[in-house]
Amino acid sequence: MTSIIGPEILQRIGNTPLHELSSYSSENIKFYAKLEWYNPFGSVKDRAAYWMIKDAEKKGSLVKDKSIIIEPTSGNTGIALAGIAASMGYKVEIVIPEKVSAETKRILRNLGATLHETSDDLCPRVGAGTDQSIALATAIAKPRSDIYYMPNQYENESNFLAHYESTGPEIWEQSNGQVTHFFTGCGTGGTITGTGTFLKEKNENLKVIAIQAQQNHLLQGLRNFEESSMPNLFKRREGIVDDWMTATNQDSFNAVKELLEKEGLFVGPSSGSVMSSMLKYSKKIDKGFIVGIFADDGRKFKSLYKEQNVVTENDYVSALEKLPELYIKY
Repeated sequence: MTSIIGPEILQRIGNTPLHELSSYSSENIKFYAKLEWYNPFGSVKDRAAYWMIKDAEKKGSLVKDKSIIIEPTSGNTGIALAGIAASMGYKVEIVIPEKVSAETKRILRNLGATLHETSDDLCPRVGAGTDQSIALATAIAKPRSDIYYMPNQYENESNFLAHYESTGPEIWEQSNGQVTHFFTGCGTGGTITGTGTFLKEKNENLKVIAIQAQQNHLLQGLRNFEESSMPNLFKRREGIVDDWMTATNQDSFNAVKELLEKEGLFVGPSSGSVMSSMLKYSKKIDKGFIVGIFADDGRKFKSLYKEQNVVTENDYVSALEKLPELYIKY
Protein backbone atom coordinates (compact mmCIF):
# COMPACT_ATOMS: atom_id res chain seq x y z
CA MET A 1 0.00 0.00 0.00
CA THR A 2 1.02 3.59 -0.52
CA SER A 3 1.59 5.86 2.45
CA ILE A 4 -1.43 7.71 3.78
CA ILE A 5 -2.32 10.62 1.52
CA GLY A 6 -3.51 13.74 3.29
CA PRO A 7 -6.10 16.23 2.01
CA GLU A 8 -3.41 18.90 1.57
CA ILE A 9 -2.31 17.13 -1.62
CA LEU A 10 -5.42 18.44 -3.38
CA GLN A 11 -3.92 21.94 -3.33
CA ARG A 12 -1.23 20.74 -5.73
CA ILE A 13 -3.63 19.91 -8.54
CA GLY A 14 -3.10 22.23 -11.50
CA ASN A 15 -0.62 25.07 -12.08
CA THR A 16 1.66 22.73 -14.03
CA PRO A 17 4.68 24.10 -15.94
CA LEU A 18 4.55 25.35 -19.52
CA HIS A 19 7.92 24.21 -20.83
CA GLU A 20 9.56 25.52 -24.00
CA LEU A 21 10.89 22.74 -26.22
CA SER A 22 13.98 24.76 -27.10
CA SER A 23 15.60 22.19 -29.37
CA TYR A 24 12.53 22.30 -31.63
CA SER A 25 11.72 26.03 -31.49
CA SER A 26 12.85 28.44 -34.18
CA GLU A 27 12.65 32.22 -34.51
CA ASN A 28 9.19 32.06 -36.07
CA ILE A 29 7.69 28.92 -34.55
CA LYS A 30 7.84 28.23 -30.82
CA PHE A 31 6.97 24.84 -29.30
CA TYR A 32 5.74 24.51 -25.73
CA ALA A 33 4.60 21.53 -23.67
CA LYS A 34 2.17 21.69 -20.76
CA LEU A 35 3.76 19.14 -18.39
CA GLU A 36 0.75 17.54 -16.76
CA TRP A 37 2.73 14.89 -14.87
CA TYR A 38 3.50 17.60 -12.33
CA ASN A 39 0.02 16.99 -10.96
CA PRO A 40 0.31 14.99 -7.71
CA PHE A 41 -0.93 11.71 -9.18
CA GLY A 42 0.96 12.06 -12.41
CA SER A 43 -1.38 13.11 -15.20
CA VAL A 44 -3.81 15.59 -16.71
CA LYS A 45 -6.65 13.46 -15.34
CA ASP A 46 -6.08 14.75 -11.80
CA ARG A 47 -7.99 17.83 -12.85
CA ALA A 48 -11.13 16.08 -14.13
CA ALA A 49 -11.16 13.57 -11.27
CA TYR A 50 -11.07 16.31 -8.64
CA TRP A 51 -13.74 18.41 -10.36
CA MET A 52 -16.04 15.39 -10.73
CA ILE A 53 -15.66 14.33 -7.09
CA LYS A 54 -16.23 17.83 -5.73
CA ASP A 55 -19.31 18.28 -7.93
CA ALA A 56 -20.73 14.94 -6.79
CA GLU A 57 -20.25 15.92 -3.15
CA LYS A 58 -21.98 19.22 -3.77
CA LYS A 59 -24.95 17.44 -5.39
CA GLY A 60 -25.13 14.79 -2.67
CA SER A 61 -24.24 11.93 -5.02
CA LEU A 62 -21.17 11.17 -2.93
CA VAL A 63 -21.54 10.72 0.82
CA LYS A 64 -18.65 10.07 3.22
CA ASP A 65 -18.62 6.64 4.92
CA LYS A 66 -21.32 5.41 2.53
CA SER A 67 -20.47 5.89 -1.14
CA ILE A 68 -18.07 3.85 -3.27
CA ILE A 69 -16.67 5.41 -6.45
CA ILE A 70 -16.58 3.12 -9.50
CA GLU A 71 -15.26 4.08 -12.93
CA PRO A 72 -14.23 2.44 -16.23
CA THR A 73 -10.82 3.76 -17.32
CA SER A 74 -7.67 2.94 -19.27
CA GLY A 75 -5.49 4.17 -16.43
CA ASN A 76 -4.89 7.84 -15.69
CA THR A 77 -8.44 8.73 -14.61
CA GLY A 78 -8.48 5.66 -12.40
CA ILE A 79 -5.16 6.59 -10.78
CA ALA A 80 -6.36 10.16 -10.22
CA LEU A 81 -9.69 9.03 -8.77
CA ALA A 82 -8.01 6.47 -6.51
CA GLY A 83 -5.43 8.92 -5.21
CA ILE A 84 -7.83 11.82 -4.69
CA ALA A 85 -10.47 9.52 -3.16
CA ALA A 86 -7.88 8.14 -0.74
CA SER A 87 -7.09 11.68 0.42
CA MET A 88 -10.81 12.41 0.85
CA GLY A 89 -11.80 9.17 2.55
CA TYR A 90 -13.64 7.28 -0.23
CA LYS A 91 -13.26 3.70 -1.49
CA VAL A 92 -12.71 3.18 -5.22
CA GLU A 93 -13.34 0.32 -7.65
CA ILE A 94 -11.85 0.54 -11.14
CA VAL A 95 -12.99 -1.39 -14.24
CA ILE A 96 -9.98 -1.63 -16.51
CA PRO A 97 -9.03 -3.44 -19.76
CA GLU A 98 -6.65 -6.31 -19.05
CA LYS A 99 -4.16 -5.04 -21.67
CA VAL A 100 -3.43 -1.85 -19.71
CA SER A 101 0.21 -1.81 -18.55
CA ALA A 102 1.17 -3.85 -15.49
CA GLU A 103 2.63 -0.70 -13.94
CA THR A 104 -0.72 1.10 -14.17
CA LYS A 105 -2.55 -1.76 -12.49
CA ARG A 106 0.08 -1.98 -9.77
CA ILE A 107 -0.25 1.75 -9.04
CA LEU A 108 -4.03 1.44 -8.72
CA ARG A 109 -3.73 -1.44 -6.28
CA ASN A 110 -1.10 0.44 -4.27
CA LEU A 111 -3.56 3.32 -3.97
CA GLY A 112 -6.11 0.92 -2.48
CA ALA A 113 -8.38 0.55 -5.51
CA THR A 114 -10.20 -2.70 -6.23
CA LEU A 115 -9.74 -3.73 -9.88
CA HIS A 116 -12.20 -5.46 -12.19
CA GLU A 117 -10.33 -6.44 -15.38
CA THR A 118 -12.04 -6.91 -18.75
CA SER A 119 -10.85 -8.29 -22.09
CA ASP A 120 -10.77 -5.20 -24.28
CA ASP A 121 -8.52 -2.86 -26.26
CA LEU A 122 -5.94 -0.70 -24.51
CA CYS A 123 -8.44 2.16 -24.39
CA PRO A 124 -12.05 1.54 -23.34
CA ARG A 125 -14.50 1.89 -26.24
CA VAL A 126 -17.68 3.84 -26.29
CA GLY A 127 -20.60 2.81 -28.49
CA ALA A 128 -19.89 0.57 -31.49
CA GLY A 129 -18.75 -2.89 -30.49
CA THR A 130 -19.97 -2.42 -26.91
CA ASP A 131 -17.32 -1.42 -24.47
CA GLN A 132 -16.90 -4.15 -21.89
CA SER A 133 -15.37 -1.85 -19.30
CA ILE A 134 -18.21 0.66 -19.37
CA ALA A 135 -20.80 -2.12 -19.53
CA LEU A 136 -19.33 -3.92 -16.52
CA ALA A 137 -19.03 -0.73 -14.44
CA THR A 138 -22.64 0.14 -15.25
CA ALA A 139 -23.78 -3.38 -14.41
CA ILE A 140 -22.12 -3.17 -11.00
CA ALA A 141 -23.26 0.36 -10.19
CA LYS A 142 -26.83 0.53 -11.50
CA PRO A 143 -28.49 -1.99 -9.15
CA ARG A 144 -26.73 -0.41 -6.13
CA SER A 145 -27.07 3.27 -6.90
CA ASP A 146 -27.53 3.90 -3.18
CA ILE A 147 -23.90 2.84 -2.65
CA TYR A 148 -22.06 3.19 -5.95
CA TYR A 149 -21.30 6.50 -7.65
CA MET A 150 -19.95 6.37 -11.21
CA PRO A 151 -18.50 9.76 -12.29
CA ASN A 152 -18.69 8.67 -15.95
CA GLN A 153 -15.97 10.85 -17.42
CA TYR A 154 -17.45 10.24 -20.89
CA GLU A 155 -20.59 12.21 -20.01
CA ASN A 156 -19.74 14.31 -16.97
CA GLU A 157 -19.77 18.06 -17.61
CA SER A 158 -17.30 18.55 -14.74
CA ASN A 159 -14.68 16.91 -16.98
CA PHE A 160 -15.13 19.81 -19.42
CA LEU A 161 -15.26 22.42 -16.64
CA ALA A 162 -12.01 21.22 -15.07
CA HIS A 163 -10.13 22.30 -18.18
CA TYR A 164 -12.27 25.34 -18.95
CA GLU A 165 -11.64 26.64 -15.42
CA SER A 166 -8.01 25.57 -14.94
CA THR A 167 -6.00 24.27 -17.93
CA GLY A 168 -7.19 26.91 -20.39
CA PRO A 169 -6.63 29.91 -18.08
CA GLU A 170 -3.19 28.59 -17.08
CA ILE A 171 -2.03 28.24 -20.70
CA TRP A 172 -3.34 31.70 -21.57
CA GLU A 173 -1.57 33.31 -18.61
CA GLN A 174 1.66 31.33 -18.97
CA SER A 175 1.92 32.13 -22.68
CA ASN A 176 1.08 35.80 -22.06
CA GLY A 177 -1.77 35.39 -24.52
CA GLN A 178 0.60 34.47 -27.34
CA VAL A 179 -0.63 30.91 -27.95
CA THR A 180 -1.84 30.46 -31.53
CA HIS A 181 -2.23 26.67 -31.83
CA PHE A 182 -3.39 24.19 -29.20
CA PHE A 183 -2.78 20.42 -29.56
CA THR A 184 -3.95 17.54 -27.42
CA GLY A 185 -4.70 13.86 -27.74
CA CYS A 186 -8.34 12.82 -27.51
CA GLY A 187 -10.10 10.31 -25.29
CA THR A 188 -13.15 11.59 -23.44
CA GLY A 189 -12.84 15.03 -25.07
CA GLY A 190 -12.76 16.91 -21.77
CA THR A 191 -9.26 18.34 -22.20
CA ILE A 192 -9.66 19.52 -25.78
CA THR A 193 -13.16 20.98 -25.44
CA GLY A 194 -12.60 22.62 -22.05
CA THR A 195 -9.20 24.10 -22.84
CA GLY A 196 -10.07 24.87 -26.45
CA THR A 197 -13.31 26.64 -25.57
CA PHE A 198 -11.58 28.91 -23.07
CA LEU A 199 -8.68 29.75 -25.39
CA LYS A 200 -11.00 30.54 -28.31
CA GLU A 201 -13.00 32.87 -26.11
CA LYS A 202 -9.74 34.75 -25.58
CA ASN A 203 -8.63 34.57 -29.23
CA GLU A 204 -11.17 33.54 -31.85
CA ASN A 205 -8.37 33.00 -34.40
CA LEU A 206 -6.61 30.38 -32.29
CA LYS A 207 -6.52 26.90 -33.87
CA VAL A 208 -7.48 23.78 -31.90
CA ILE A 209 -5.99 20.55 -33.26
CA ALA A 210 -7.30 17.17 -32.10
CA ILE A 211 -5.14 14.04 -32.21
CA GLN A 212 -6.60 10.56 -32.45
CA ALA A 213 -4.65 7.30 -32.50
CA GLN A 214 -4.30 4.92 -35.42
CA GLN A 215 -6.53 1.87 -35.44
CA ASN A 216 -5.38 -1.07 -33.27
CA HIS A 217 -3.05 1.27 -31.42
CA LEU A 218 -0.75 1.03 -28.40
CA LEU A 219 -1.23 4.63 -27.28
CA GLN A 220 -2.85 4.36 -23.87
CA GLY A 221 -5.29 7.20 -23.21
CA LEU A 222 -6.07 7.96 -26.86
CA ARG A 223 -8.87 6.72 -29.10
CA ASN A 224 -9.42 6.09 -32.77
CA PHE A 225 -12.89 7.38 -33.65
CA GLU A 226 -13.31 5.03 -36.60
CA GLU A 227 -13.21 1.98 -34.34
CA SER A 228 -14.92 3.58 -31.34
CA SER A 229 -17.67 6.16 -31.08
CA MET A 230 -17.05 9.67 -29.85
CA PRO A 231 -18.12 10.17 -26.20
CA ASN A 232 -21.15 12.39 -25.65
CA LEU A 233 -19.03 14.86 -23.69
CA PHE A 234 -16.95 15.40 -26.82
CA LYS A 235 -19.93 15.49 -29.19
CA ARG A 236 -21.46 18.45 -27.33
CA ARG A 237 -18.60 20.71 -28.40
CA GLU A 238 -16.97 18.85 -31.29
CA GLY A 239 -17.17 22.05 -33.34
CA ILE A 240 -14.40 23.60 -31.26
CA VAL A 241 -11.90 21.45 -33.22
CA ASP A 242 -10.35 23.10 -36.29
CA ASP A 243 -8.19 20.22 -37.53
CA TRP A 244 -7.80 16.49 -36.91
CA MET A 245 -4.59 14.47 -37.02
CA THR A 246 -3.99 10.73 -36.62
CA ALA A 247 -0.90 9.59 -34.72
CA THR A 248 0.74 6.27 -35.50
CA ASN A 249 2.41 3.99 -32.98
CA GLN A 250 5.77 4.34 -34.72
CA ASP A 251 5.74 8.14 -34.98
CA SER A 252 4.65 8.43 -31.35
CA PHE A 253 7.34 6.08 -30.04
CA ASN A 254 9.98 7.80 -32.16
CA ALA A 255 8.96 11.13 -30.63
CA VAL A 256 9.23 9.62 -27.14
CA LYS A 257 12.84 8.62 -27.91
CA GLU A 258 13.68 11.99 -29.44
CA LEU A 259 12.20 14.01 -26.58
CA LEU A 260 14.35 12.07 -24.13
CA GLU A 261 17.47 12.65 -26.23
CA LYS A 262 16.87 16.30 -27.13
CA GLU A 263 14.93 17.69 -24.19
CA GLY A 264 15.60 15.27 -21.35
CA LEU A 265 11.84 14.72 -21.06
CA PHE A 266 10.60 11.18 -20.43
CA VAL A 267 7.04 11.19 -21.71
CA GLY A 268 4.13 8.78 -22.07
CA PRO A 269 3.02 7.48 -25.49
CA SER A 270 0.21 10.02 -25.92
CA SER A 271 2.70 12.85 -25.38
CA GLY A 272 4.78 11.35 -28.16
CA SER A 273 1.66 11.48 -30.32
CA VAL A 274 1.20 15.16 -29.53
CA MET A 275 4.85 15.97 -30.25
CA SER A 276 4.92 14.16 -33.60
CA SER A 277 1.66 15.87 -34.59
CA MET A 278 2.90 19.33 -33.63
CA LEU A 279 6.02 18.84 -35.75
CA LYS A 280 4.06 17.67 -38.80
CA TYR A 281 1.56 20.53 -38.52
CA SER A 282 4.29 23.14 -38.07
CA LYS A 283 5.50 22.46 -41.61
CA LYS A 284 2.25 23.98 -42.89
CA ILE A 285 2.59 27.32 -41.09
CA ASP A 286 5.08 30.18 -41.24
CA LYS A 287 4.68 31.49 -37.71
CA GLY A 288 3.14 30.27 -34.48
CA PHE A 289 3.19 29.75 -30.72
CA ILE A 290 2.31 26.06 -30.43
CA VAL A 291 1.21 24.51 -27.12
CA GLY A 292 0.66 20.80 -26.62
CA ILE A 293 -0.67 18.85 -23.65
CA PHE A 294 1.85 16.26 -22.43
CA ALA A 295 -0.65 14.22 -20.44
CA ASP A 296 1.71 12.00 -18.45
CA ASP A 297 5.32 10.84 -18.15
CA GLY A 298 6.83 7.53 -19.18
CA ARG A 299 7.43 5.87 -15.84
CA LYS A 300 4.35 3.63 -15.92
CA PHE A 301 5.07 2.38 -19.45
CA LYS A 302 8.26 0.44 -18.71
CA SER A 303 6.84 -2.89 -19.90
CA LEU A 304 5.34 -1.35 -23.07
CA TYR A 305 8.52 0.55 -23.90
CA LYS A 306 10.64 -2.57 -23.35
CA GLU A 307 8.34 -4.61 -25.59
CA GLN A 308 8.45 -1.96 -28.35
CA ASN A 309 12.19 -1.20 -27.97
CA VAL A 310 11.47 2.44 -27.18
CA VAL A 311 14.03 2.88 -24.38
CA THR A 312 16.72 0.66 -22.87
CA GLU A 313 16.76 -0.35 -19.21
CA ASN A 314 19.62 2.09 -18.57
CA ASP A 315 17.76 4.91 -20.31
CA TYR A 316 14.68 4.15 -18.23
CA VAL A 317 16.57 4.22 -14.93
CA SER A 318 18.39 7.47 -15.73
CA ALA A 319 15.18 9.08 -17.01
CA LEU A 320 13.40 8.42 -13.71
CA GLU A 321 15.95 10.56 -11.88
CA LYS A 322 14.78 13.63 -13.80
CA LEU A 323 11.09 13.22 -13.01
CA PRO A 324 9.31 14.93 -10.11
CA GLU A 325 8.32 12.79 -7.14
CA LEU A 326 4.67 11.74 -7.19
CA TYR A 327 2.27 10.61 -4.48
CA ILE A 328 2.04 7.16 -5.99
CA LYS A 329 4.11 4.03 -5.51
CA TYR A 330 5.13 1.89 -8.48
